[in-house]
Amino acid sequence: MHIRKKDTVLVIAGKDKGKKGEVLRANTKNNTVVVSKVNIAKKHAKPTGTTPGGIKEIERPLPISKVMVICPKCGKPTRVSVAVSADGTKTRICKKCGEMVL
Repeated sequence: MHIRKKDTVLVIAGKDKGKKGEVLRANTKNNTVVVSKVNIAKKHAKPTGTTPGGIKEIERPLPISKVMVICPKCGKPTRVSVAVSADGTKTRICKKCGEMVL
C-alpha cells in the first residue's frame, strides 16, 4: 500500500473532502485507512461495569482511493512511486518534487 500509518493525508472525495489528518490505522486486507478527525460517526454504547454508556464519536474507515498523501517536503498532495535502491530496500518517492516520503 502506498499509504502507511502516521502519514498526513488529504481527503479528495466524500463528505469530508478537503480535510487533512494523520493516518491512525491502515488495513491492507480491505484497502482502508482510518484518519484522525475525519469520517466521524456516532456510536451508542451501553454502560458496563467499568465504562459509562452514552453516545461516542468514532472515526470510521475510508477507502484508500479517497485519500492522497501530503508530501512533507513540498506540502502538496501527491501520488507516490516506489524506488528500489541498489541494496534492495524500497523507498517511497513524491511524484511532484522527487523527494523521499518518510
